[in-house]
Amino acid sequence: MGKTISNIQVLYEKMGTAEKRIADYIINNPQNVLALSISELAENCSCGEATITRFAKRLNLGGYQQLKIAIAKEEDFTKVYENIGADDTPYDIFNKVCEDIYSSLEKTKAKIDKKQLNEFCSALLKVKYIYIFGLGNSASIAVDAAHKLSRLGLHATACNDNHMQAIIASHTDKNCLVLGISHSGSSKDIIEAMKISKDNGAITAAITDRSKSPIYKISDYILTTESNETNYRILGLNSRIAQLAIIDTVYSYLVCHLPTSKKSIQDTEKALLDKKI
Repeated sequence: MGKTISNIQVLYEKMGTAEKRIADYIINNPQNVLALSISELAENCSCGEATITRFAKRLNLGGYQQLKIAIAKEEDFTKVYENIGADDTPYDIFNKVCEDIYSSLEKTKAKIDKKQLNEFCSALLKVKYIYIFGLGNSASIAVDAAHKLSRLGLHATACNDNHMQAIIASHTDKNCLVLGISHSGSSKDIIEAMKISKDNGAITAAITDRSKSPIYKISDYILTTESNETNYRILGLNSRIAQLAIIDTVYSYLVCHLPTSKKSIQDTEKALLDKKI
């Protein structure tokens, strides 16, 4: 038993009714907590998200994410994936990773909302500026998205700095679309920047693995991936492939529907010719 669980048990009698429900859930399901957003845990415990934040602070933790990290450090979660262990050869692991990626893509294909995807792609054709926000593991996905859209001549910018995200958001308007990429759907800085953008009249969208999470509530469009990996690690791994698949889908749609796409691609390739030996 980890220190965090022990601390919960020590403080249990001082907790209110709702906090005790949270405590009971975590004590009985410490590993399951890692896979849940704050909204999902709140629903499971029949309480508000603010109660979970207060619960974490009662344990001298900054918030829900810090609570999850504390549990992950203390519990014996030794496997990167449920089906990968120390006895596997590198090639065994490669095969299993491929299987997990395939499973994630198939689940994402079944889960993604076709109407939301259609409307999001249509919205991209109408806006003047596109900003893509990603932090941590999602940062590289944001950069890839901006790279692809820029090749089509679109004004697309990726931002992986939380201060700059807030600054950019403060200057958005109805001519802008802000895309937040967050596997957990609970990245505080991205959510706050998207709220600012939405208040300024910008279109907001999200690529996330959680349909019930804070980012869901402030997004006009939700593109949902599906991956079970966060049952074992907080860091999303093969979920990145599902996110990239969505980005590639959007790029391909725009290539087919932007009147200037062919010329923009040719201009891009021409500009890059002298960058190769």
